[in-house]
Formats: sequence, structure tokens, C-alpha cells
Amino acid sequence: MCGIVGVLGYHEAAPILVEALKRLEYRGYDSAGIATINHLKLDRRRAVGKLVNLSDLLVHEPLAGKSGIGHTRWATHGAPNVGNAHPHRAGGVAVVHNGIVENFRALRAFLAEKGIGFETETDTETVALLAQYFRDQGFSPRDAAEQTIAMLEGAYALCFLFEGEDDLLIAARKGSPLAIGYGDGEMFVGSDAIALAPMTDRISYLEEGDWAVITRNSAEIRDLHGNITNRAIKVIQIDTARVDKGGYKHFMAKEIAEQPTVLQGALGHYINADATAITLPDPGLDFTRIERLTMVACGTAFYACMVAKYWFEQLAGIPVEVDVASEFRYREPPVTPGTVALFVSQSGETADTLAALRYMQGKASKIVSVVNVPESSIARESDLPLPILAGTEIGVASTKAFTCQLTTLALLAIKAAHVRGRITDAEMAQKLAALRGLPGILNLALGIEDKCRTIARQLAEARDILFLGRGAMYPLALEGALKLKEISYIHAEAYASGELKHGPIALVDEHVPVIVMAPRDALFDKTISNMQEVMARGGKVLLITDAKGAQEASTGVWDTIVMPAVDPFLAPILYAIPAQLLAYHTAVAKGTDVDQPRNLAKSVTVE
Repeated sequence: MCGIVGVLGYHEAAPILVEALKRLEYRGYDSAGIATINHLKLDRRRAVGKLVNLSDLLVHEPLAGKSGIGHTRWATHGAPNVGNAHPHRAGGVAVVHNGIVENFRALRAFLAEKGIGFETETDTETVALLAQYFRDQGFSPRDAAEQTIAMLEGAYALCFLFEGEDDLLIAARKGSPLAIGYGDGEMFVGSDAIALAPMTDRISYLEEGDWAVITRNSAEIRDLHGNITNRAIKVIQIDTARVDKGGYKHFMAKEIAEQPTVLQGALGHYINADATAITLPDPGLDFTRIERLTMVACGTAFYACMVAKYWFEQLAGIPVEVDVASEFRYREPPVTPGTVALFVSQSGETADTLAALRYMQGKASKIVSVVNVPESSIARESDLPLPILAGTEIGVASTKAFTCQLTTLALLAIKAAHVRGRITDAEMAQKLAALRGLPGILNLALGIEDKCRTIARQLAEARDILFLGRGAMYPLALEGALKLKEISYIHAEAYASGELKHGPIALVDEHVPVIVMAPRDALFDKTISNMQEVMARGGKVLLITDAKGAQEASTGVWDTIVMPAVDPFLAPILYAIPAQLLAYHTAVAKGTDVDQPRNLAKSVTVE
């Protein structure tokens, strides 16, 4: 959500800023803009829609200058229009902002009392106006920024640019991520390392409450209490090839196809060479003393937790609660001493999940996180961060991160089961062997793509679609419905198959496709019975099953997608493939923006 870039360089800043913003497009946005300092004068350009619109504007109205800031905005306060687009400017101050200034109404009242008016509907404008107000009172740019930051409540990542100062950026972070990039006589600011990768690989991350005064040769960072602090500069290795479509039409298509490879890497990270043990970092996590596991996440990651609940309870015998992060801490749930809290987030910056983690600090015995970004806030604030090693995921609709989350959670459940004496050495070896074979099975499963493409042409004509699943396939049905909604904009819902007759079956008619996810497992007969209830009412059923299941139950269905046979324990990971491919090809058939669907952001860093 929202992308921030700042540059103090030797070369013209505008093309560098635009290129960096392109690398942040995956975060989601509806307008974009840049501001530069040229001959000590501040100027800016802004445009609604895709970055190509800003690029076109800059051809006709170029911006010179070697210092600048840029932003891609995902609208919160105020409609997506040019007036509300960033950078916001007040006099000689320009600001870009990610987050929400929660006390902006009180700040507006303060400014109104000073006779200062407003031009936009945004909370960010108050930041620029405050900084200019303090400049008018005689404060230096540095002191004006400090005074402004001190008045803000809420979540923010900020970068200030001041007229008359071509060697100064001021950055601040509270709640939303922000990084500083170190070059050779150049300095950079970015929402994440991806934006800065072409310019530098030397990155430091601002911690909660930090603010920094940045010149071409230095970064003075102060903490929440105003004390000068050092933040480690790390060399970040970013595979720039992962940020390229690599010949695919969309990033999502590429990332679906990458799943066998990234799963292979994740498995190799956690499983020893002879596949007899699972190796975890040592945070002092004693699985035998876990009384309860509380899992918290949002969106697709939440469904990964729902699958893992089955694994931890059935395999390891650990009671599990799964909560939506945005609701979790408002319940004020009681936490017993033997509770371990586990948080799942692709970005590691999801605002609701991070807030839930902080609620559990000091309450849970240990905090574990499953993340894709090792340097993220959630990873840094966890006792045991577990990387999923999916690589950079650009498509807003998560694909390879989801299957890597599931794989990491499956390994953790197996480890817990073994340590707790619920499975023997031989049984663990059997599970690990099945996991080691999973990338090859996923590779076979990608062979259903042509079938999914054909079916998707008909799904694209539907207004409503139902997904059904039972047991651990119920969360996969939820994930399938979410994927379809996200990128095709077709209304889709998912239900546990047994719940169908308790209300949702009223929706069934010949115009509503019903997608049934049913591997030939212990619950297969019950799921097929529920499917027959749909067909008896004229429902149009798409059955997703394996060869044995298709042989037993495909009579009378609209169509069947046949999956490779797999250990039932791993079926939820495998069946993510048809959920993803159906959603992808349906969206392509409808002509939607697959990688950047409307109204959505990749990294949700505001509540």
C-alpha cells in the first residue's frame, strides 16, 4: 500500500524516481507524483491512474533537479484525483506519506485557528501545512520536521523535501515501513528494498519511532526519544530477475509457475540432507510445553492458518485458535502462560497483524512468525521468525507465498508432532519424504492449465460462483473464492460442504457454478453427498478431484479437473494450483488488471 521513494543523487532525479515507483507498483495505487528541487526551487508533477500517465505528463512538463521524492498513492482520505495525489505541498515544503494520521481533524482545527486553509480532503496535507507553519515561525527545515512529527498520531512513513535545500531529506517511520539506501555520495529512501535495488544494495531499516536527517553523505537517525542511534546497514540481495515477468503475460502467471521451484528451496532450507529431521532456528521453543497455539493473519494468510489448524490439532495434538488480525486484539482475548502466538504475513508489515503481535508481546510465552521478508517489522519483533523463501511476489493476489506459507506451517506441525511424541521417527521420515516429492507433483499439476483456461471462459460469464470443501479443503475453498473475487470481480463465496443445507443451498440454480474441491480422502464420500444435493437442484458442478475420485463421482457433473494423487496431508497445498489457475484465467477472459486489481494493495500497512 502506497510507495515512497526519495533520492539525493548525482543524476536527474525524475527518471530515477519514476523507475523506482514502477518497482513499487505491486503494492497497489491509484495516483502517483514526484517533486524535485532544481536551482533550490521546489516543483512537482502528479497524475491519476497508472504510472504511464505520470510519465506522459513529464514528457510535456519535465522536472529537472537531482534531489526529489516520489509516491504512489492508494486512497484512504479523499478520492483518487490529482488534487489529493502526493506529494503534498504547502509553500516550500513537499511531503509524501504512507499511513493514516489519526488526529488530522484536530490538527486541521489547530491550523484553522492560525488562519491556515486547506485545498484537499487528505490527512497528509496537514503534515505539509504543519511543517510550513513551523518554517514560517522561523524553524529550520530539520526543526520544523521534528516539531511536525511530534504532533502526529497514527501510523506513518514520511519523507520531507524543502525548497532551498537540495541536499536534505527528512524521513520518519511509525507503523509503516521505511528504509534508507546508502550509495557512494548518494542517498536514497524507499518503502522497501525492491524500490532501491537498482541504486544500492546497502540498506538500513528505520525502527518504530525513528526519524532521520539525510544528506548525500550521511544519515543521522534518532529514535523515539530523540537519541542518536545506529541502525545496522545490511547488504540486501534482491534477485532482480524475480521482479521481471520473464516472458509471462502477468506476474501472477509467472508466480504460479514458480511454485515448484520456490517450494523446493523452502524445503531444502528446513529439511536436512537425508530427510530425517527438520531444522529450526533456536529461540528456546519447547513444543512439549505448548498448551495452546493462537494463529493470527489476514486474507490469504488467514486461510493458510485455517489449514494449519487441522495439521496442528490432528497431527500434533495442540489446540489451535485462528483469528482475523483486524479483530483479534479488540476481543482482548485472555492469554494463558502456555500460549504460543503465531503470525503469518507475506510482507511482514501488515498493520493489523503487527498490531496483534504487539498485543501478544509479554502475554504469549513465545511469538513465532511466518514471513516472506526477513527484515520486516513482524520478523524483527518475533522470537522465532520463519522465512517462507517465496522470493519477491509482485502480483497482488498471493500465489507462491500462500503455498510456501502452507509448506512452512506443515513443517512446523510435523516438527511439533514429533517432539511431542505424537509421531515416530519413521512416521516423520514418511511425512518429510512426501513433502520432498511435492514440488514434482506441483509441476505435474500445472499441466491442468489448458483445462482451467477452457473452463474459465464459461466461469467468466457467471455473476455468482460457489466453492465447497470439507475438512482442510474448506479453507482452500475459501481461498479459491477469494482469488476469484480479487482479480475477476465476480462475486464468489465458499462454504464447508456440510453447511450447504443450512442456508446456502437456496442460492443454487442452473446459473450458479459450484466448484467442489474433493480429493479422494476420508471425507470424500461426505463431500460427494453434498455435491449430489447441488446437482439434484439443477446446480452446475465443477468437480476438482484426483483420478480415483473422478472415476467414482464425475457422472452428471458439468466438468471435472483431475489432479495428481497426493498424500491427503498435503492436498491443501496441491489444490491451491487449480484455485489459482481458475481465478487467473477467468480474470484474463474478463480483461481485468490481473496483477493490480482495483481497490487492492499488496501490502496493507494501514488499519
